[in-house]
Amino acid sequence: MVLDLRADPAELTAALIDIPSESRDEGVIADAVEAALREQTSGFEIIRDGNRVLARTNLGRERRVLLAGHLDTVPIADNVPHRWEKRRAGDIIHGCGSVDMKSGDAVFLHLAATLDNPRHDLTLVFYDCEEIAAEFNGLGRIEEQLPQWLEADVAILGEPTGGLIEAGCQGTLRVRVSTTGTRAHTARAWMGDNAIHRLGGLLETLSAYEPRRVDIDGCEYREGLQAVALGGGVAGNVVPDAASVDINFRFAPDRTPEQALAHVREVIASAPGGSELGVELTDCAAGALPGLSNPAAAELVAAADGRFRAKYGWTDVSRLAARGVPAVNFGPGDPSIAHMRDEHVPVEQIHGVHRVLRDYLTGTAS
Repeated sequence: MVLDLRADPAELTAALIDIPSESRDEGVIADAVEAALREQTSGFEIIRDGNRVLARTNLGRERRVLLAGHLDTVPIADNVPHRWEKRRAGDIIHGCGSVDMKSGDAVFLHLAATLDNPRHDLTLVFYDCEEIAAEFNGLGRIEEQLPQWLEADVAILGEPTGGLIEAGCQGTLRVRVSTTGTRAHTARAWMGDNAIHRLGGLLETLSAYEPRRVDIDGCEYREGLQAVALGGGVAGNVVPDAASVDINFRFAPDRTPEQALAHVREVIASAPGGSELGVELTDCAAGALPGLSNPAAAELVAAADGRFRAKYGWTDVSRLAARGVPAVNFGPGDPSIAHMRDEHVPVEQIHGVHRVLRDYLTGTAS
């Protein structure tokens, strides 16, 4: 597969969609990206690490901008190859990964091939396995093995944002709350102690919970605390002697993971019978502050006509922010339709993101 990096970014998006790249099967697309960068760009140091392709300039500029995007997609759902739809309001490209995030990758690749004299040094990172468990995440592998490639003054992750800058991201943690009771035959239920019922007070507390809203750098983050799974029960005629509920907390990035866990423990303890429940942390990832006060990030916001908002959900900007690199999400496509069978991206959004980044990287923004 040969990619034309100088083609219109929308056409390049379509070409990338046509290369199947489900998580852990990114070899073909990584080959194509590596070959295109080596043959169609100049001034870049390029390396290949597994199914990760990295490129950077060393022009001695005052600042370095990192452009990062993952090459993998969720499983294909009869939506490869792409389908180009003509509409009166503007063309749309359908296909797996069109939103998440081959359109963002296409913009980055096109810029690498067509920027003759960028105002900033550039680092491009295309990585694998973002759509599966964090232990396989290619950006995490780069962080461990090639951390010098992640050094930058500002980072832009091409996640879908509808063409708006989405700053920072929420943190996330999950806990499993468990309790025990006494098993008995339901015909003699008074002889038992129903473990599921003992979670009732906690569920009522979670239902009444009022999440916090917090403004950071002009971005409003809304927290959320939700029960997401229930476990328990032995048989239809047995009083259960064990039960559990999984709780997910999406927290604003001004909380550390330790502070977020302490808050969740406080909420659980405040529930009727909550002090008797066991609490186990099962997953946790820190959020990322928006960092929009950083001069390099502020210039990007200005290039985007001052349009920005908070990022709801967790993204890999957290990894970069933890390294002290201000990071934002900025890419074409509506994130709410990512992973859908009818995933699609407006061509005008691809062009819009391209215009903003070209202006930012060349210093031509008004």
